Amino acid sequence: MLTTLAIANYRSLRNLILPLGPMNVITGPNGSGKSSVYRALRLLAQTAQGRIIPALAQEGGLQSTLWAGPETISRSMRQGIHAIQGTRRKEPVNLRLGFASDTLGYLIDLGLPSNNRSAFSFDPEIKGEHIWAGPFLRRAAQLVVREGAAVRAKGESGWNVLTQHLASFDSMLTQLADPHNAPEMLQLREKVRSWRFYDHFRTDADAPARLPQIGTHTPVLSDSGHDLAAAMQTIMEIGDADALSDAVADAFPGASIEVACSEGRFEVLMHQHGLLRPLRAAELSDGTLRYLLWIAALLSPRPPELLVLNEPETSLHPDLLPALGRLITSAAARSQVIVVSHASRLIAALSEHEEYREFRLEKEFGETNLQDMNELEMPSWHWASR
Repeated sequence: MLTTLAIANYRSLRNLILPLGPMNVITGPNGSGKSSVYRALRLLAQTAQGRIIPALAQEGGLQSTLWAGPETISRSMRQGIHAIQGTRRKEPVNLRLGFASDTLGYLIDLGLPSNNRSAFSFDPEIKGEHIWAGPFLRRAAQLVVREGAAVRAKGESGWNVLTQHLASFDSMLTQLADPHNAPEMLQLREKVRSWRFYDHFRTDADAPARLPQIGTHTPVLSDSGHDLAAAMQTIMEIGDADALSDAVADAFPGASIEVACSEGRFEVLMHQHGLLRPLRAAELSDGTLRYLLWIAALLSPRPPELLVLNEPETSLHPDLLPALGRLITSAAARSQVIVVSHASRLIAALSEHEEYREFRLEKEFGETNLQDMNELEMPSWHWASR
């Protein structure tokens, strides 16, 4: 389980550290930085896939995602005595992401390119990566260290150099993880690759989830939701079919789900009380189809270590939110859950979880902060220096 999430200089998140538990809700008003936390987590996950640099490019490049305010905001600036203005930099420009877990911690430090003569001079460079054991980075607990192009790992007889020529756009997690020289790196990479993210499912008239699709065993619903029918059938055959039936009935009393198969193509059918025939997925309302997608995602026969949901209440009637909350809470028995939401009824339902944690964000002087959390409640965290 992740115990700490740390983000520095990403959009409005100048220095945000979250002490995570099994069930976490990130909330706050519009523009407070909720979506930035979600996107930062996705960037961390892209590191293990070798796609963090392209992912930053899709967001407009490093320059567009960096904290746009001064390196430090002095007390006089906060009190209005002096205007908000740039100050002399004490550290190099950086975007830093990291986490600590029950076993291993990891951080990545990205910065501006050092070779301005290259045609790729706007590509960010990976300046450093660190893996350690324990709740926070300290010298004695370091296991793998990447500084520029050089990577070394701690062995039984001391430090071993794994390479001195790692490309600035490659993460050590994707290039050097192996069970012999760096088993911790391999273990951490697979942990991060298991994280699962769900954002806004498509439910428009042309959404793939509304159309019959070729069916294969689908223990994990895709983030597009196109394989909804196959995912439902997989749950019925190798997952918890009773939980699926209960989840449908909880949201739609008297309703049930059937998966029709014709020449290998699967399609969801919904039986509703009072109707003489089932409704095909193409006939369902956007909210009903979206809820079925959430059922398929949250009842996966292969639950992830970390499940991150971004505004799952979108397009759902408020009366469905308590049932969705119960569905998410049941998923938290198998996965650590992070929910980004501003729906009060959903948050109220999630707060019934015995290990619920709520992080309410606010923005002050363009910077995202945590409301009602003092320094004594914050976990220890140290960024590595270059």
